[in-house]
Amino acid sequence: MDKVIKRESRDTEVREDVAKKWQPASLLPEFTKKAGWAYRWIRVSLLNEPDNMNVSSKMREGWEPVKHSEHPEVVLQADPNSNFKEGIEIGGLLLCKAPQEMMDQRQAFVNEKTRAQTEAVDQSYMNQNDPRMPKFSEGQENGRSFGKGKK
Repeated sequence: MDKVIKRESRDTEVREDVAKKWQPASLLPEFTKKAGWAYRWIRVSLLNEPDNMNVSSKMREGWEPVKHSEHPEVVLQADPNSNFKEGIEIGGLLLCKAPQEMMDQRQAFVNEKTRAQTEAVDQSYMNQNDPRMPKFSEGQENGRSFGKGKK
């Protein structure tokens, strides 16, 4: 009785790469961002002391706590001392969200304010006439040479 065993070559065998590389866990959990919303971690406590001023100012800007039921993929142990029982809080930081359109308006406001302040500083600098603080240009040569010297 001759039994014929069919064997395939190992070259044709396909293996899935099941070996994953270890990497340290991120400090803040990953979550799925929903379109139309901006997300931010807001400080609610510092050194185990509540930071009510920071929280209230962020809430007035339009940020609202993200409920854990909105992102069940985030696995955290609940903090029994938290003021935000339904929120996603870790290490004194609370995950909050705000409408993206509102945050775009906020960013435009900050950009304009920054531009105006930079312009004011530049204008103040250019108006100075103090001989003790001469103005200079980055490309200006003042008779000194470096390196090989003048030829």
